[in-house]
Formats: sequence, C-alpha cells, structure tokens
Amino acid sequence: MKIGVIGTGYVGLVVGTCFAETGNDVVCVDVDKKKIEMLRKGRSPIFEPGLVELLKKNQREKRLTFSTDLSRGVKESEVVFLALPTPPSGDGSADLSLVLKVARDIAKHMNGYKVIVNKSTVPVGTADKVRNAIRKGTDVEFDVVSNPEFLKEGAAINDFLKPDRIVVGSSSPRAIAVMAELYGPFIRTGNPFIVMDERSSELTKYAANAFLATKISFMNEIANICEQVGADVDMIRKGIGTDARIGAQFLFAGVGYGGSCFPKDVRALGKTAAEHNYEFKVLEAVQYVNDYQRERTIRKIVDHFGGKLKGRHIAVWGLSFKPNTDDMREAPSVTIIEHLLKRGAKVSVHDPVAIVEAKNHLGKRVAYHEANYAALKNADALVVVTEWNEFRRPDFDKMKSLMRGHVIFDCRNIYNPAVLREKGFVYYGIGRGATHAV
Repeated sequence: MKIGVIGTGYVGLVVGTCFAETGNDVVCVDVDKKKIEMLRKGRSPIFEPGLVELLKKNQREKRLTFSTDLSRGVKESEVVFLALPTPPSGDGSADLSLVLKVARDIAKHMNGYKVIVNKSTVPVGTADKVRNAIRKGTDVEFDVVSNPEFLKEGAAINDFLKPDRIVVGSSSPRAIAVMAELYGPFIRTGNPFIVMDERSSELTKYAANAFLATKISFMNEIANICEQVGADVDMIRKGIGTDARIGAQFLFAGVGYGGSCFPKDVRALGKTAAEHNYEFKVLEAVQYVNDYQRERTIRKIVDHFGGKLKGRHIAVWGLSFKPNTDDMREAPSVTIIEHLLKRGAKVSVHDPVAIVEAKNHLGKRVAYHEANYAALKNADALVVVTEWNEFRRPDFDKMKSLMRGHVIFDCRNIYNPAVLREKGFVYYGIGRGATHAV
C-alpha cells in the first residue's frame, strides 16, 4: 500500500518507518528542510531505541523516503496520516491550527479517493473539522478516520509492531476495510482491531492517558502518606499490583509524570469537559498532585540544607522525562533544577542521551557532563531524577570518594536504603517512611 505521513515528529517518524517495515511504500513529509535532509542521510532527529536501524534498512530497500513536498505526499498515497503537533493553548485546549491548515492544503492536491487519518492526539470533534476543511476545497471523494496512537517513548517500535490493540474511528465501511488491510500484519496474532465512531475514538486516547496519569498521581499520594506513617510504598505497590483489577503498571511512586502526552492530554481532557459544562474534579486533583510532587521533592532538598542552598553544589542524574528517550518536554528535572538555580545552588548534570536537548531548556546555567561520575566531583548532594538502567548499580564507594557531601535524593526509588546507610549516605526516597535516616 502507498502511504503518506505528514509530520516527522516522534509519532510520524515511528509510524512511517514501521509501516515501511511491513512492505508498504511510505513517503514522510515535513516543512522542516534541515530535518528532511538529516533523515535522508539516515539520521534521526529523536532518540528512540531501534529507530535508526529500521530507518536505514527501509531507506536502502527504497520503501521509505522523505520530502518537503506535500503534493507528492498526497498524490502518491492511498492513505494519508496526519501526525502533526497539537500543542496546548494558553487555556489548556489543544491547538488544532496546524492540523486544519494541512487539511486545507491536502484538499488542493487530491487526485482520487483517499483515507485521511488523524494520528495526532486531538480533541473530540476534530475528525468533523478536518472533514469540513477538506470538503470545502475539493469534490474528490475521501474519508476521515480517527486512529489514535498508543506508543510509549523508549518502547515505541515494539509497541507499533506488536500493538495491544488498534483503535479505528470511522463510520465508512470502505475506510474501515482499508485500515483493516493496512494493519493486517500487526494483528494477525489476534490482537483486537476495535472499530468505533470517530468521537469515541478521539476520546479513547485522552481517556487512556488520563487514567494512567491518575494511577501515577494516586501512588504519589500513597507515597506521601507512607512518609508520614513510616510505611514503604514499594511494598504497597507489590501488594496492590498483583490484584488483576488494578495491574502492576504505572504504580511506581516518584517525582511525577512528564513528557509530551500525559500533561498535555490531562489538561486537554479537562478543557473539553469544561467546554461542555462538566467539572472533571478527578483530573483537577491529578494535575495538582503531579505539580505538588515536584514541589515536595524540592522542599526535601531545601529542608536538608536548612533552607540555605546558595553556594551548594548539587549533582543531577537524569534529565529526560523518562529513560530511553531524549524528550525533555515537561520533564521534572527542569522544574527541580530551575528551583535549585533560583536558590543559588551550583548544578552539574548528566544524562545518557538528553544533554543536547537539555541545553535548549537550561542553556549555560548548569555544568554538563558526559560521564555520570564526573558530575559528582565535590557535589554536596546527588538528585536522581530519571531511572536510567546505568544508574541502578553504581559504585557507591567511588561516589562517596568523589562527593563532598554524602546525600542522595532518590526520586525514583531505585536504590536500597539499607545499603546506602551502610555506605554512610543520607538517603531520601519517595514514600519510604523514615528509611532516609542514617
């Protein structure tokens, strides 16, 4: 099948590459000439495990090409995916201006029946808006489909090639048949291909992300109670995660969620509810707890140093919002570091892949280190913000010899408090009762 993907951001690039991997001819289109040139050379503008290898492979096989020509992306394709940014507006609602502009441009290049697929995360009613925008510019037959993505950054390739389910929103038998054929290779083992109306499909993506964000905030609330009563949130996680009704995923306490999806989607769903005169109180609490969790972490650091951070050297391990990605959007590390700098601390940082992206957020105000131990030299404390695997089994004796102060703020509970106490560290975890005391 011939496929066009408009937008080569995180979603578009993964979608285009994975469809090419199953034998389709894919052209990915973007207005960013530098990005397209980079992609043509087999280089990816984002870090995602396994992506570069698949990208180069399918370019060699001439199944995957890149262009700045929207006309080509439309005319040469049977199915056109819209994988465009829908950033939050000032009031939290999703900004659809780019999606609707591209829809109007697509209308100018229609040369036969097309299935136009909304792959971007968009609010309820977007399919109708895209349909109207295209219809005003062409008499050619087409269908608009909602097909939300459920990709996890750091595991997106596997998620796409082996999906839990495929959700397709459409009332057109013709379009549904096209989508079923396209996704056939991914669902041949029996994973659900779920067809529903467009509006239900659009709301499904927001509902999924909002529910997962709710689990995270709920566990962070439990963690905060644990610290007050002397319980261990990790034990509680195991105790409830084995309940099939709850499940084990997204129950890890920490410094809160970040990234491009959860914060944006929680706000957008809340805005949609408000536009229809419904007060979504649970989501308001989810957002509040997420913001509070970062403030609570900052307060622990400030309180440990008696409110005096000026001149203190704080090392930070982990900058991306989660492991296996360089995505810094809404990353907790940025909030924490900004507060440390504001209070006069000197900050040194390390991340396995996000250093380049971090410079766009933090500039020259922090010291960047390619090696994790280098960031610890003469540090008064270490704050572990992102749970990269290489941080899980460090040489604590080496760390102690490098650091001036022997304090660790473990924002992801990746260390054993007892081990660190034996090594002579002061340890602060999340929801681990009084276990930080030496």
